[in-house]
Amino acid sequence: MPIGITDEHQALSESLRDWAKGLGGTALARAAEGEPAASFVDAWRGVEEYGVAGIAAPEPSGGGGTLLDAAVAVEACAHELLPGPLLGSTVAAYHAGAAGLVDIVEAVSGGGCGIALEPALEAGDRLVGVVPVVYDAGGAAQLLLGARTTEGAERWFFVRADQAGVRLQAGPDLTRRVAEVRVDIAVGDAVEVPGLSEGSLRRTTMTLAAAEASGIAQWSLSTAVEYAKVREQFGAPIGSFQAIKHLCAQMLETTEAIAAVAWDAACAADDGDTTQWALAAGVAGVTALDGAVSVAQDCIQVLGGIGFTFEHDAHLYLRRAVALRSLLGGGDAHAAELARQAVAGSRRTVRVDLDGEDEAVRPGVRETVSTIAALPEADRRSALVDSRYLAPHWPAPHGLGAGPVEQLVIDEELAAAGVVRPDIKIAGWAVPTILNHGTDAQRERFVDASLRGEIIWCQLFSEPGAGSDLASLATRAERVEGGWRLTGQKVWTSLAADADWAIALARTTPLDESEGKGAKQRGITYFLLDMRSEGIDVRPLREMTGDALFNEVFLDGVFVADDLVVGEVGGGWRLARTTLANERVAMASTNLEGSVERALELVAGRGESDHGRVGRAVALSTVCALLGVRSTLKALAGRGPGAESSVAKLLTVRNRQDASELVVDLLGPLALTDDPQVRADVHQSQLTRCLSIAGGTTQVLRNVAAERILGLPR
Repeated sequence: MPIGITDEHQALSESLRDWAKGLGGTALARAAEGEPAASFVDAWRGVEEYGVAGIAAPEPSGGGGTLLDAAVAVEACAHELLPGPLLGSTVAAYHAGAAGLVDIVEAVSGGGCGIALEPALEAGDRLVGVVPVVYDAGGAAQLLLGARTTEGAERWFFVRADQAGVRLQAGPDLTRRVAEVRVDIAVGDAVEVPGLSEGSLRRTTMTLAAAEASGIAQWSLSTAVEYAKVREQFGAPIGSFQAIKHLCAQMLETTEAIAAVAWDAACAADDGDTTQWALAAGVAGVTALDGAVSVAQDCIQVLGGIGFTFEHDAHLYLRRAVALRSLLGGGDAHAAELARQAVAGSRRTVRVDLDGEDEAVRPGVRETVSTIAALPEADRRSALVDSRYLAPHWPAPHGLGAGPVEQLVIDEELAAAGVVRPDIKIAGWAVPTILNHGTDAQRERFVDASLRGEIIWCQLFSEPGAGSDLASLATRAERVEGGWRLTGQKVWTSLAADADWAIALARTTPLDESEGKGAKQRGITYFLLDMRSEGIDVRPLREMTGDALFNEVFLDGVFVADDLVVGEVGGGWRLARTTLANERVAMASTNLEGSVERALELVAGRGESDHGRVGRAVALSTVCALLGVRSTLKALAGRGPGAESSVAKLLTVRNRQDASELVVDLLGPLALTDDPQVRADVHQSQLTRCLSIAGGTTQVLRNVAAERILGLPR
């Protein structure tokens, strides 16, 4: 999805995309190939008319929008590869507006502005020197340039292009022009920007460059996917090939990550906390620019030979992505700086703005939570159940049927009061199915007891021959008087030795492949199985960690009464896939994953290369949290889960596996010792290997994402 989440931002994005598309930016870029002085005047007239460059300048300066508004606009224009100095001009107008330079905002919005990110000039009575690279200088009327005094202090100035010697250059990005600029003027002839620093200029530029990267990645992804749907090889669309599906799914992961970090950097800027903005911009620096290059490259790979031609637009997007990375640097340098900030204790904190919608419910929630918090620890679970705060999203009488806002308020107040909800584990999957599809008697029997911890559940779904392909399960249920007898083998079952009850899938109708598509899903029934029943044999499975968290469960004619069938006989597949319509909305959190925190402990005081690796781990952990925040915001806006929720699962698995391996790597030879903390670190790295297998392997989930989200053929 694009950066913008609100209806207003989505409408702005769609409007600007349509407008920019009509300008024919890629054709203009080709026509100007090799012409250093190309100014893309016609395109810029439209930018001036729409007021795009000055959108984030304060209202007295003609804008009135936020940097997030500007990011949405820049992203939309980058999606259509609008040529001309939009990035530099938007950055310059933002800082001119913040400094109250109304005339400069107007000059920049109308005539464009090039920017230099390092103070290369000397400032005394005169402003003198050569700036090797001024970005977006082509056709720009103004130049934002930095200088140092003889004492080393920074000063930043707007200089009119006609006051300087501007040597334009046609670089590899055909849509932009850079220049070498020579300046020798009286300081008083330039307009100084009070309070501006290289750091703040780079943060702003990174924020809006990440937005451009998002537009580039989205175009590249959609172009690759549409081509993969229609291009045929070996008698089938190439999008039906698993290799292409996986490549497109990975492009989706990267594209969603770029949108998330660009959105967050702009939000952090608008919040006004410089430290938080620096962290968010650092995460964007690690993620967005390398990511845009990668997705643009992968687009060309999917397109094949046609993508390598000059006639196709794909290389123009790759050129833009490479130019942005060249301007601001690749991810390694940003990662090292991000690690240093994190080692010093800085963490990105994102809060969900409820926009006053919480005011009606918060006082009552706070009062209830206060009562619960005053109880002894042992009595809190019952109080959470009685107040229906343990699972507030569940329907009454066991929950509140709470919507997203009320759920978030309850989460926030419980966290503030130090009240921790007990983990109901597999009951969190079993009970919603019973609530939605079970009988009144089943709800009466199981729901409240599960919430109070009186019933422990396990899940008998996976089988040796039916893991990711669960519909291939072979456990059979044979009709007998008063119920069914289940026979078969289940595997990878956690809590089986401790569970009181299980949710189980078994085949009540023999599999007939001749029935065609969907045959495997038919004839599967959903059972509730008493784990103390005769005929159940639970055998622990020792994993690579040395633990035995999982079990094999053998069912030998286990009797299950008719009143323990959930839903219709033969309708169990649908039940296995459904959840409550009123989905759980999690409280926004951007805590770093545990192994990332451990890596930060280990890297303190080490060299640049180690900082870079840890910084990348910090960035990925933050991205995973941001995807969750954006999913929550979508729920608050009344929209269902989108691509970011599926991508979050894939990236979270990679985050946890990579971070735990990084910790062991940072330990070096100490990883061979039996120190208790080291043993815990090594155990964690081994344990996380199961994450890309459990609940559907990463490879299968990428197939699912490619087919269900991107629409690629089976």
